[in-house]
Amino acid sequence: MAEQLTDKTRCQSCGMPLSKAFGNHGTLADGQMHDEYCNICFHQGNFVKPDQTLAEMIASSIENMVNEVGMPRAQAEQLANSFIPTLKRWQ
Repeated sequence: MAEQLTDKTRCQSCGMPLSKAFGNHGTLADGQMHDEYCNICFHQGNFVKPDQTLAEMIASSIENMVNEVGMPRAQAEQLANSFIPTLKRWQ
């Protein structure tokens, strides 16, 4: 399933799709758009939760996919555990 996620530009912290149309790119310190992180994870040149661990990110992503997207928990757990650790922030 992770292979299917790589066809879109995704936040390198949480995996959310990034889109100029949605305006959800994070920002650098000078206010310019950041190409690698979303505005939930990265704002004004810094991570919003700089001390967040990989385990915490996985847990919050699972909850988001279950509660906001309506994904079955088992599917959300498999997806988060297999994909999020591959993102740049967690390398």
